[in-house]
Amino acid sequence: MSPTQDTGPARAIADALRSDIRNGTYRPGEKLPSLRELCERHSVSRNTAAKAITLLRNEGLVSTRYGSGAYVRDAQLHLVRRLGPDRYARSRWDVTTVDAFPSELAAGAPTTQQGGQTQEVQRVEADVRIAAALGIEAGEEVWQRARLVTRDGEPTHTMTSWYKMDDVNGTPLVDERPGIAGRRGGFAVLTDRGLAPSHIEEDLYARMPTVEEARRLGMPGGEPVVVVHRVTTTADGRPVEYARGVHRASRFSWRYGFDIPD
Repeated sequence: MSPTQDTGPARAIADALRSDIRNGTYRPGEKLPSLRELCERHSVSRNTAAKAITLLRNEGLVSTRYGSGAYVRDAQLHLVRRLGPDRYARSRWDVTTVDAFPSELAAGAPTTQQGGQTQEVQRVEADVRIAAALGIEAGEEVWQRARLVTRDGEPTHTMTSWYKMDDVNGTPLVDERPGIAGRRGGFAVLTDRGLAPSHIEEDLYARMPTVEEARRLGMPGGEPVVVVHRVTTTADGRPVEYARGVHRASRFSWRYGFDIPD
């Protein structure tokens, strides 16, 4: 249900429950009133009460359990990781932990979380976008490295990278064992091949997830994803990786600083 579909009793109930959640009347993990209780309290039908819960679930504020009811989601299980240029620093290539914050504004003390990732590696034919990013012909064979990335065991995003065959043949980048590639990660592997990453360009946009994306990432209804397209080049402009990430919007914020062009 679209959040704009109902502006009557269901939205009024959702507004009241949202206020109660934010002021601490209902704390993380606590059960909300049942549909029957909401019907009696607000003199509405069961369908209207259910719509109110759906609105809150679509906002990511509550989760529902079949046969049990609706519960306030625990924000501490969904800390926000701030993403900026420093995440690509050479000093962090072998770091597998990240700092995450209680809000998208990176307010409060950070919590250190352990990162992890799966690996699925295969040879594929480059589509038009992959080919353009890597400077090759469409249909040319490339290595594809797909990862499901987690923090403290919970999925936060997927990341898929494509490389020219000769650049990574026989390297840890085509090893399917979970975790970072080699001992210091993919960028270190490229550096050891004489292809040191020097420049990154990223394009970001938001959309709703596909059914499969929502399933893999364990997302509640109504939450969007942020898609990141990344092209990594060497100091002389040679493309060495094209990557696409699909990030749960509630788990990340992006922060950039730059000089204003003339």
